[in-house]
Amino acid sequence: MRIKLNKKIGAILLFILFFTACSNKDAVNEYDKPALYWYNHVVKEIASSNLDKADNYYISLRSEHARSPLLPTATMLLAQAHMEDQEYIMADYYLDEYLKKYAKGTKIEQAKFLKIKAAFLGIKDINKEQKLMLDTLTNVDKFVKQYPNSIYLPVVDTIKVRLHMAQYILNENIASLYRRLGKEKAAKIYKEKNANSPLNMADIKPPKVGFFESIFN
Repeated sequence: MRIKLNKKIGAILLFILFFTACSNKDAVNEYDKPALYWYNHVVKEIASSNLDKADNYYISLRSEHARSPLLPTATMLLAQAHMEDQEYIMADYYLDEYLKKYAKGTKIEQAKFLKIKAAFLGIKDINKEQKLMLDTLTNVDKFVKQYPNSIYLPVVDTIKVRLHMAQYILNENIASLYRRLGKEKAAKIYKEKNANSPLNMADIKPPKVGFFESIFN
């Protein structure tokens, strides 16, 4: 019950942030414009790297032209722009919007891949984001099962290996901590988790650049 409540609160907070985060200078004080007008401004602001203003123009497009055929493209453009700007929560928001309302055929596969990529790149601290790691691994397994011949499979498989590597390192760190605290039974539990892993520490050589970001550079 608490998890569901936390998710609901998180969604509400994200919704509030999405509509209020922009400063006054980025506010859109125009109304009743054609869909193409709003869309062109979304594209223009993305090109200028002003994503706050692009978000606001998108809100106007969606509010005034909810059935516009330009909305799917605008939604995906903003998802990719926010991901490029390392704003992974906002990217995930737009990808969810895209999947729920616009994605069809191969576009569903693309959006699901991008959600995995956004979640993966959003992991900055393996010690604090264990649930995100596990959830992303679950989504990776679902993607591989659903799209066994996907063009994104090589990247998804690499993401899976990196996540398992991160999980292995995390287990080693926790076991080491428990040993230092004299809690050998607890340390043994985490060592045993890694005993069943196809990896070992000799396989794990984190790159000098970000452990997760490196596969996309």
